[in-house]
Formats: sequence, C-alpha cells, structure tokens
Amino acid sequence: MADLAFFGGKIVPISEAKISVKTHALHYGTSAFEGIRVNWRDDEKKFYIFQLEEHFKRLLRSCNILRMDLPYTIDQMCKISIELVQRCGHEEDIYIRPLAYKSTEAVGVKLHDLDCDLTMFVIPFGPYIDLEKGIKCGTSSWRKINGDQMPNQAKIAGPYINHALSKTQAIGNGFDEAILLTQKGYVSEGSGENIFIVKDGQIITPPPSDNILVGITRNSVMELAKNEFGLDTIERSIDFSELYVADECFMTGTAAHVAPVIEIDRRAVGDGSIGPITKKLQKLYFDVEQGRNEKYMHWCTAVTPKK
Repeated sequence: MADLAFFGGKIVPISEAKISVKTHALHYGTSAFEGIRVNWRDDEKKFYIFQLEEHFKRLLRSCNILRMDLPYTIDQMCKISIELVQRCGHEEDIYIRPLAYKSTEAVGVKLHDLDCDLTMFVIPFGPYIDLEKGIKCGTSSWRKINGDQMPNQAKIAGPYINHALSKTQAIGNGFDEAILLTQKGYVSEGSGENIFIVKDGQIITPPPSDNILVGITRNSVMELAKNEFGLDTIERSIDFSELYVADECFMTGTAAHVAPVIEIDRRAVGDGSIGPITKKLQKLYFDVEQGRNEKYMHWCTAVTPKK
C-alpha cells in the first residue's frame, strides 16, 4: 500500500509530509480545502473521480478570498490528483483532500505578508451516512454564520467549527445529522451538505443568500433533475417549519452523495420512508458519479491504477 502525499512540491511518503507547530494555518484556520469523491469500479478495476476540475476551481476561489496565490494551475492540480490516485494502492472508494494553507511559521492575526502552499493526500472513504435507510436530522441551536461575518462562498477551514459544533450536538442528541438555520431562522444547510425539500412535486432549496456553501453535488443534482426528469429546482428561503410539512427531504454533498432524510426533529418526513423523487435522483446520481452514464461522462475522470 502506497501511503503518499503531495507536499513541498512533490509526492512523498505521507510520513514525510509534516508541518511545524508554528505554521500559521494551524493557529488561525487560514486554510482552504476540498473533498473530492473517487469511486472504485471493481468490474472495470478503475477509479472514477467526480467533478475534479470543478473542485479545483472552487479551491482557487477560496484561496482568492484568503489572499493566497497558489503556484499551481487547475490543470497541474488535476494531474497531481490523478497521480496520487494511480499510486495509492487502494481498490475501494477513496477521497482526495487538497489543502491550501498559510505556510509561514508566524504568530499574528492577519492574511497579508504570509506564504502559502498546497498539500494533498488520498484516504479510503466508505459510506459517510446511511443512504439506504435514510437519515434522521435535528435542527441545531448553533446558527449558521452570516456572510458578512465569514465568507460562506469559500470552503475555509476556520468557519467549519460552526459545522463541527452542530454535528456533534446532533449526534449527542441521537440524530445522524444537523440542520443549521440562518440568523433569521431560515433553513441554511447541513454540517457538510446542502439540503432540499420536495413539496407538491416541486424541489426547493435555500439560495446562496441564506449563507450556504454552493455545493458541487448540489449543482449536479439540480442539473440532473432538470435534464432527466423535467424538474426545475426553486431556490428560495425555507422557513424551518416547512421542514415538518415537506413530502420529501434529502441532502447532497461529496461525502453524503444524495442522502434521503426520513425524520426531522423526531417528526417523520412524509410517510417516514424514502420518497419517489429522492429515490430516482439518488439512483441516477450514483450511476453518473460511478461512470455508468455515458451522457455525463464529462463529469468523471477515469483513472487506472499503476501496478
């Protein structure tokens, strides 16, 4: 098994990918990251990386907000990812974690006059939450940070403490996942997912203005719903009480795929089972991200492992 990482401009054994305790990003959360799903096809002995380029486009947008000028292009980062996947030695679903960070060894709250660097590694990554039974969610008492307090359109490490507090609270209260509300009480997102409800055959999801991170899986699912089922997604604010009267609810994310929500705050969603629209979207999305749908192969990068 090749346990490797991209670090210091080259691929090295992960045991050599170490930072100093003085690294700025460690102290102040001055880093941006992505999570990229890689699906293993045992029938083809190949990996399929989903939406690889889109993830690095978003990483660079996050870096721009943090005033990080990475010395790598999108194409270069894609090639590094592919090489890590080729050489990882796994034959299972994996996850690519790119991290851009302020690498200067310094103490001081700022973004300017600091160096930045990129590291990347892959790890095995099986089911994140139960996709077959559906999940139970609880509304978090931790509200989502406003966009004028922290940039929500960037995947920055520091603000994720907001999500970590919510997730741990949800688990402690007997739920599988948290739902965060905005400061005004509208539905925002899960701890690591975007959220959708279905009401009277319409798919509804919160808009970017409700402090969501616009997910790559979210956008993909919205496009699939329109193209394949003729269902437009309405982007509008959702009052939290609407969650209780929705016919269906599901969450989307790189880790979560399309995750059916069957219960919210100990109230059944619909009849308490996975709804028909959710079920159709889930199956279609799985086929697409695993490279089983020719129409959407441009979203996938096929990678054959190196022997």
